[in-house]
Amino acid sequence: MKCTNDLRRGRKAISALTRTLSALLLICLFSFSFSVIASPASAQSYRFSSVSIEGNQRIEAGTILTYAGIARGQSVSAGELNDAYQRILASGLFEEVVINPRGSTLEIRVKEYPTISKINFEGNKKIKDEDLIGFIESAPRQVFNPAKAERDAATIIEAYAETGRSAARVTPRVIRRSDNRVDLVFEIFEGRKIEVQRISIVGNRAYSDRRLRRVLQSKQTGIFRALVNRDTFVEDRIEFDKQVLADFYAARGYVDFRVTGVNAELARERDTYFVTFNVQEGQQFRFGQITTISEINGVEAEEYQAALKIKPGVVYSPSLVENSIARMERLGIRQGHDFLRVEPRISRNDRDLTLDVEFVILRGPRIFVERIDIEGNTTTLDRVIRRQFDTVEGDPFNPREIRETAERIRALDFFTSADVDAREGSRPDQVVVDVDVEEKSTGTLSFGASYSTSGGIGVQVGFSERNFLGRGQRLSASVAAAADNINYNIDFVEPAFLGRDVAFGLSFSLLETDGDYALYDTTIGNFRPSLTFPVSENGRLSLSYSAGYKEMDNYTGASAVLTAESAVGGLFSSGVGYNYTYDTRRTGLNPNAGVLLSFGQDFYGLGGDSEYIKSSARAIAQTKVLNEEVTLRATLEGGALHFSSGQNSRAVDRFSGQIMRGFEPNGIGPVQSGEQLGGNFYAALKLDAEFPLGLPDEYGITAGAFYDMGAIWDVNNVAGGTPISSQGFKPRHVVGVAVIWQSPFGPLRFNFSHALQKEASDKEQQFDLTIQSEF
Repeated sequence: MKCTNDLRRGRKAISALTRTLSALLLICLFSFSFSVIASPASAQSYRFSSVSIEGNQRIEAGTILTYAGIARGQSVSAGELNDAYQRILASGLFEEVVINPRGSTLEIRVKEYPTISKINFEGNKKIKDEDLIGFIESAPRQVFNPAKAERDAATIIEAYAETGRSAARVTPRVIRRSDNRVDLVFEIFEGRKIEVQRISIVGNRAYSDRRLRRVLQSKQTGIFRALVNRDTFVEDRIEFDKQVLADFYAARGYVDFRVTGVNAELARERDTYFVTFNVQEGQQFRFGQITTISEINGVEAEEYQAALKIKPGVVYSPSLVENSIARMERLGIRQGHDFLRVEPRISRNDRDLTLDVEFVILRGPRIFVERIDIEGNTTTLDRVIRRQFDTVEGDPFNPREIRETAERIRALDFFTSADVDAREGSRPDQVVVDVDVEEKSTGTLSFGASYSTSGGIGVQVGFSERNFLGRGQRLSASVAAAADNINYNIDFVEPAFLGRDVAFGLSFSLLETDGDYALYDTTIGNFRPSLTFPVSENGRLSLSYSAGYKEMDNYTGASAVLTAESAVGGLFSSGVGYNYTYDTRRTGLNPNAGVLLSFGQDFYGLGGDSEYIKSSARAIAQTKVLNEEVTLRATLEGGALHFSSGQNSRAVDRFSGQIMRGFEPNGIGPVQSGEQLGGNFYAALKLDAEFPLGLPDEYGITAGAFYDMGAIWDVNNVAGGTPISSQGFKPRHVVGVAVIWQSPFGPLRFNFSHALQKEASDKEQQFDLTIQSEF
């Protein structure tokens, strides 16, 4: 029994020893195998005394060796050989690359990409070949690269997406030719435009969907969708619309407004989108306390506080704060305080929904403008862009002025894009201002047609260039002809005369009438140079000289006054004048209201045949009410002629146009023998209201109501004959309604009017239609 147990214990010991030895043997074998496998890879190296290159036809062998980065006699590892392979392949010149070490010789075999013989586009109709070729990187006589061709296809797809054809597909195809050449063909499926069927806004309470849709660049599908491109769905345009909405609300005091999301759902037919903007308006805030403090010795806060125009209770707007800061910093510059900065500190009062603004005057960092670099202007001269800067090289750097300059450059409307940035200069206290612009077309050739019930059908041909010869000058010329008249106009404006903020203008016009709509023929010519310059923040003054010629002849009527005036013949006039304009429609405290005031006089008698004074005045006030749905406008205007030295006015001098609705041109005023004479004085008050009709916005149809009151009176020529009626001030009163259609062919206005008070000799016009188009 004991022997049996010993035998069992011995067998167990032997079995355990056997397992241990087996494990040790496996470990040794694994370690040996690992060392055998790993050691050569880490230790193997190559040294080549020669390099053999095969397969290259256009690419020089030296170029391939340069990409490889291996020199003769250099010791390289297998990993370095792989790096050389990757570098040659990454050059984009070769379709295949093989590296094979054979003893002391390194063999490199390559297969070159073919050369592009020509590039064709197939299937494109909406974008022309010459436009597509400008989008892509590939070009004839270049090496064909499949990756580049795929990028080109993606670029073309993006170009179609920007036109609303987001379903476009582009496939690059290669046609093999002899001598390792290929034709690259882009097969294009343009697809249909995907339109925006409906734009909805969710979460808006202060402003209606209709009002908000008017500020968006995206538009809903209209009845003339083929003529309007903004009703197509473009993703980048949606992003722009989000910012437009934010700016719209911020300008009206909604500081918490945000767009929480935009949903663009594709219709089941996959041909239209339904776009929904989800917004949170928040509360409207107004200005609370407006204070100014100064942290600069010698700068009195009270003086800068007095320069502010915003007052407590006004609806808060970031632009008003920016304008106030700019006004205070300009005051600091005039007083010689360089590096003066104004920092607004805003405190929020949720209880009364006001924002207190504290303007802090402090000393900014001492940084100077080293230079201004301008790039991208191929047509526009550098000086046209530089004169938009109030800053020159060596001046203190003011970031706010640079931002304002960028806005002025964009406002020129000479460039598709204009970026103005500042970067560190050659020293930490200097900056370089970079201006990068991209030119766009600034000239137009227009052909127009018009129709009016009084003048019949007319045609117009015009040329206009807003950046003449790249000098920022404006040049326009037009010829308009109707059934009984022809009108020539040429205008030229140099906006920066002698490098100053002075506009020099030249104007020439010639009007000739001859036809069935008048009882006499006229020839009226005028040449007028002028200088216009600012005299205040909102005021501009224009000084001018005028030389004119007026003739009326071939009178066939019965009026003794007109007979005598026609017998005078042609008269020359020469005089000087001025005109002052005050306009707050863009710079006022209320973005929805503004006024335009204008007053001018011309003094004739500096030579010529006539001696008289012509005065004119106009005042326009406009505002939007009922959440900006209704536009109210009031216009008051008038004019006066005063002849001296015993001279009398003539019909070609007197006021006789359509000063108010409801009557034909030259349809009111003094009359003799049934014929209108015009008058030395006129005055008119026009009250307008424009409002939506509830029709879809895409129709572009709104309505209006108006009330006009006015008169033309006084004729100082008392030639013999029948008495002159309606000599005194006898105002006419007219009420009416209008339908306004922003058609694809131009604005159409249908006026339906009724005279509440008129004279027996007046020529009433109960319906008036005006059409004007450019194509």
